[in-house]
Parts: sequence; C-alpha cells; structure tokens
Amino acid sequence: MPELQTDVAIVGAGPAGLMLAHLLHNAGIDSVVIDNRSRDEIAHTHRAGILEAGSVRMLEAAGVESRVHTEGHRHDGIDIRVNGVSHPFDFPDLVGESVWLYPQNEIFVDLAAARERTGEPIYYSVTDTRLGDIESESPWVTATTADGEELTIRARYVVGADGSRGPCRAMIPEGTRQRFFHEYPFAWFGILCEAPPSHEVLIYSRSERGFALISQRSSNVQRMYFQASPDTAVADWSDDRIWTELQSRVDGPDGFELKTGPIFDKTVLPFRSAVTEPMQHGSLFLAGDSAHTVPPTGAKGLNLAFADVAVLAPALIKALKDSDAEALAGYSQTATKRVWKAQNFSYQMTRMLHTDPTQDAFETKRSLGELGSILDSDHGRRYLAECYTGWPHG
Repeated sequence: MPELQTDVAIVGAGPAGLMLAHLLHNAGIDSVVIDNRSRDEIAHTHRAGILEAGSVRMLEAAGVESRVHTEGHRHDGIDIRVNGVSHPFDFPDLVGESVWLYPQNEIFVDLAAARERTGEPIYYSVTDTRLGDIESESPWVTATTADGEELTIRARYVVGADGSRGPCRAMIPEGTRQRFFHEYPFAWFGILCEAPPSHEVLIYSRSERGFALISQRSSNVQRMYFQASPDTAVADWSDDRIWTELQSRVDGPDGFELKTGPIFDKTVLPFRSAVTEPMQHGSLFLAGDSAHTVPPTGAKGLNLAFADVAVLAPALIKALKDSDAEALAGYSQTATKRVWKAQNFSYQMTRMLHTDPTQDAFETKRSLGELGSILDSDHGRRYLAECYTGWPHG
C-alpha cells in the first residue's frame, strides 16, 4: 500500500476523532482516520449517553445527520433522591438548558455515516499502530490494516483520540508529561434490562445501603447501576437479587417502585479519574479519553471529548489554512480549564452521592451536609444544574 499524505492523521474513530474529522472536512482540510477496533465493535459498545446542550448544538452546527432529536430524548432535569425523598431539578427553570439522552454508540453511527459520505479514508481493525517524528513538522503514523497491508500516513499534525489505552499519550516524553490520577474505593454494578423507563428523568439515589443510578437507554431498554465493591463477582448476583438491591436503594415514603424486566447484560465498572498534561507536544495533540477520564456520575466523559474538539478543530483549521502555527499553542491550556472543572464536578457528585467504606463517621456526615447545602439552596441547585448541563465551549 502506498504512503498516504494528509493534513491531519487521527488515531481513534470514536466520537471525538470522527467529530474532529467532520469539522476539518467542512473546512476543506483532509484527514485520515484509523482505529484498532472494528466498525461493528464500536457501534455495539454500550456507553453512557447524556449529551450536554452544547454537544447537541455542536452536532447541529456541524451538519451531522444525527438522530438525536428523533431517536434521543430531551431531559429537562434529574431527580436526586436521598434516603427515599426525591429532590427534582428543573434545568430549564434553573439555567435555561436541557440535556439529551442519546447513547454514545448511536452518536458513533451518525458520525461514521457522515465520514463515509465524504469518501475520505477511514481504516478500522488496524494493528501495531506506531507514531514517530512528532517533534518535527512531518510526523508519521504506521499501522497494519485488516487486510494485512502496511499503512503509512504522513501528516502535518497527529491527533490522538485513541482512548485511555492507546499509544498516543505515551509519545509525550516522560519528562514533559504529567499524569494526575485518583482511584475511588468503590465501583458500579451495571445492568441492561428489557423494561419501560421507571421515571421520566434519571434518578441519582443515595441511601444507607449506598448509591444507585436509575438511568435509561430507550423506550424498552434501561440502564441501571448500584454501588458495589470493585472486587464484586458478577456471577454472585442473580436477577432477583439485583432487583431487590436496586429497589432497596430507592425505597421511600412515596412508594416509588422500579419497572423491572429480564436482565441481559451485567458488568462491574471501577471508578477512576485521570488527567494528562500537557495535552499536546510538538505536532501531536490529545483529545478525549486519551487525555482524561472521569467517573460517570457527572455525565461528562463524551461531553469533555466534544469540548476538546471544539477547541482543537478551529485551531487546526487556522494553523493549516492561515499558516498560523501559534493558533495551536494554547490548546492544552484552554482545554484543561474545562477538564478540571469537569473533574471537580464529577468528583463532587461521586463523593456526595456514594457511601465510602473507607471514611469515618465525620466524613459521612460531612458529605451529607455538602449534599444538603446544594439541595436546600436555590444558588446551589443552579450551580449543580449549570455543571450538569455544561459550560460554554471554547
């Protein structure tokens, strides 16, 4: 296979990489996209799906033929339930915004179709991805295609949108790269089940038995989680035991009952927070999970990836179309401002809503006081609503 020459080589064909490729295409800039996963694997990887208002506007402005308004569901709030007492949040009333329930794999399907309509190169199921010369103006990426051919991409810039286990982050020299990491002492036991929604919006519940999230996926498939130990064995939990545990964590004087049904997927998700700084080095730029991960409590993962792209895309366009390399100089500094705000909110939501087996009685009471200070205050509720629905891009 001959070498490919392009403006931007994008490692990672998830929503971040494909959104970036689409925005570059709209500006007349060429890119090549590769991913070590198959198209089918990405399309069927079930991930969280709460989109901030800004992420929805980004899809709209980019002209992506997204089904977010036809297949997704607008949510005008959440319900925080403490020891069985509900505290509903009305986002439009509090901050004039809403969020959308639209699974991440469906966003991928929309963006993959948009990429394929452009006819520009995208390679799935590659192996042995390597990068080089990232400190020069002629970086390269090599990989082996699904057909066993050697692929070489020469570009002006390389973007690593290859997730937390990809090779791009490690290309930033150790002496330059800082990794900030926090591991939480609990995990989520997650299920997918065939059932109607239990509530019109997501329920975040704290009880003496621990945290539970009553989420949604579609009109007949629901996603739910309950706090568990990271070493929990899935095989130890029957369907009946799972439903009993979930119901116990939302029980209250209002008699609220979950809508139940057959469970067809069970998994245990450990909780970690991580940030890599800087998010750029030479001609390499990181976006999405390759640079940062957050616990899912604040619904920030995909939205942070889109926010990175909202900063990176115009900077790349300016650098390539106006020969203004300085446009990229501030990418990391600008992007990480939002990253740390999202880390703070995700950490705060996680700590307020979970019971921590490692903390003493004082810290347990203190976290309940923090939660109460938000729930009982108009200003506190607006703060939470603003963080949840998202800050402006860029």
